[in-house]
Amino acid sequence: MKENLRILPRGRISQWSRERIDKLSTAELRALLINAERLKETEVAALCNEILGARPRGHAPVRRDKRGLPAHGLVTRTKAFEMHGVSPRNRTWSRGGVRTDGAVVLTLRVDEVQPAAVGKACLLWGPNVAGSRPWSDSPGGQERLEHCRMALERGAAEGLLIYGAKTDRVDAQTVLKLQVEKRDDEYWATWIPQKHVVVREVD
Repeated sequence: MKENLRILPRGRISQWSRERIDKLSTAELRALLINAERLKETEVAALCNEILGARPRGHAPVRRDKRGLPAHGLVTRTKAFEMHGVSPRNRTWSRGGVRTDGAVVLTLRVDEVQPAAVGKACLLWGPNVAGSRPWSDSPGGQERLEHCRMALERGAAEGLLIYGAKTDRVDAQTVLKLQVEKRDDEYWATWIPQKHVVVREVD
C-alpha cells in the first residue's frame, strides 16, 4: 500500500484531494474510507464512497440473512447520515440531507417500495389532499419536498433503505442510485436493483 492508511493521524487525512484519492487501488480506497470514518473526516469519507460507487465492484458484497435483510450493520438514521457525509437539519424529523458535494441522500422505507415496469419505485412526497398525507405539511415533509426538487434538478439522488416501522434502522451499507421524477404533484424515486454493495462493516 502506498501509505499506511490505517494509522494515519487526525489532520493528515484531510490533505487527501479527490485526484489523489482517485489514484488509489480499490483495496487502498476501502482502507482510507474506514480510516476517514473513524476520524470523522466526513468530506474524505464521502469522496471515497463516491469513487468506490463508480468503480466496478468497488464495494465488497454485504451479507444478508435468509429473508434478504442485512445480516448486520443496521444503524440509526443519524449514524447512517454521518457515514455518508450528511449533516441532517434535524436529528428527529429529517429523512434526508445534502452532502458537501451537492448530492442528495434520501431514506426510503422498505415496506413502501413497489415493483415498477423496470426495477423498483417508491413515493417520496405527495401533497396533503384532504388530510390524506399530514406528514407532507410537517417540517420533515417540507424538507423532503425541498430535497425532491433538488434531486429532480440534479437528475439523480442516493437512497438508503429503512427497515422496521418503529425502529427506523437504516441499511447504511447499501446505496441505491435513484432517478427522481415528478408525476403530477407527486415525486417518485425509481431504480434498478444492483448487487448489494457495502460501505463498511458496522459492529
